Amino acid sequence: MENSHCYKCQATIEGYEAQRSVPREEECPKCLTSLHCCKMCHFYSESSYNECREPISQRILDKEKSNFCDMFKLKSGQNKINTTDDLLSSANALFKN
Repeated sequence: MENSHCYKCQATIEGYEAQRSVPREEECPKCLTSLHCCKMCHFYSESSYNECREPISQRILDKEKSNFCDMFKLKSGQNKINTTDDLLSSANALFKN
């Protein structure tokens, strides 16, 4: 079983299996960020319509707050935190000759 990690602080989320739901009120033990939110979901994708790969999902505007989406499945693995330096180096790589 692969552990999930909080999208915000990267703390390991123990006690929940990936690809399963978590209670809506559950929070990260380290930073108290909501775990039942879009950014912790297996279907979350910034490049997809409504930032969700699940076509029948409801539109949720705040991707970091707890929600009532029935399609939610806990994402497995670590979530990459993009720092300003990461974003700047990616942009620079696009425009190099």
